[in-house]
Amino acid sequence: MENQTVNMDRISIEGLKVTSSSSVPAFVLLLLTYIFIMVSNLGLVVLISMDRSLQQPMYLLFCNMSVNDVFGATAIIPRLLSSIFTPIAERYVYYISCVVQAYAAHFHAGTSHTVLMVMAFDRYVAICNPLRYATIMTNRMAVKLSAGAWLVAFFLVAVLLSLAIRLTRCRRVIVNPFCDNASLFKLSCQNLLVNHMYGLSSAVLLLGSSLCSVTLTYLRIAIVCLSSKNKTLNSKALQTCATHLSVYVIMLVASFTPMIIHRRPEWADSGKVASVLFHVVPPALNPLIYGLQCKELRQKIVKFCRTV
Repeated sequence: MENQTVNMDRISIEGLKVTSSSSVPAFVLLLLTYIFIMVSNLGLVVLISMDRSLQQPMYLLFCNMSVNDVFGATAIIPRLLSSIFTPIAERYVYYISCVVQAYAAHFHAGTSHTVLMVMAFDRYVAICNPLRYATIMTNRMAVKLSAGAWLVAFFLVAVLLSLAIRLTRCRRVIVNPFCDNASLFKLSCQNLLVNHMYGLSSAVLLLGSSLCSVTLTYLRIAIVCLSSKNKTLNSKALQTCATHLSVYVIMLVASFTPMIIHRRPEWADSGKVASVLFHVVPPALNPLIYGLQCKELRQKIVKFCRTV
């Protein structure tokens, strides 16, 4: 009995399926991507924190996204890298480590939506109420909204994972590149109705709130821009909104791609690889989009590179 209990705490995980001939290219590509994510996102955070002129609500919200992207990538990529050269039959993870990774993965996904909702509100106030922006969106307000965005995701995911770890386990195999909520509750043979209902309802709530808030916000911004004859205002609004919407669209595509692919059995392996995209593609592209589209950031980055 004691040996069985110990064995149940050690779970077999499929990880990233690559052929022996593609192991080295996959490892190098993933490693370089991870290094780029860390350097670009952390560099953006350091730049904003050190430059007083950039310590404004909009840039503080950028820091939220960068920190979350670093967190999400670190939760997934290092473990994938460590298992690439290990045969699938020999890939194991302890249950508690699997729970931690699942929590981190879902927390990163949830925070991505809540932070972008706050950023949409910031752009709405800046464009639709420019005269009141300085009084509404202070640095203190930006910190409060950021804390709220992180706390909402924290509690939603805490309940989600609590429902999964309460279940007794009768299986020891996770057929997925990394641990997530579905992988955890599928280890059980108990009734999973509550897990499915909460998982679906929380996903609908978060995604629905995100889509509705961003859509309504930018519809309002579009109306203001169309009714305004100020070309300078319209140009700046278009630039900042295009940046935010590009990030949002990339995140949605990375979210829905694995869901769509998983519905085709013949694309099952591709779907597993696509599930990693959410934690790799947006974190790699977000700092590029922000750095290139935001004039102030672009100028600071160019100035810093010239001085180095």
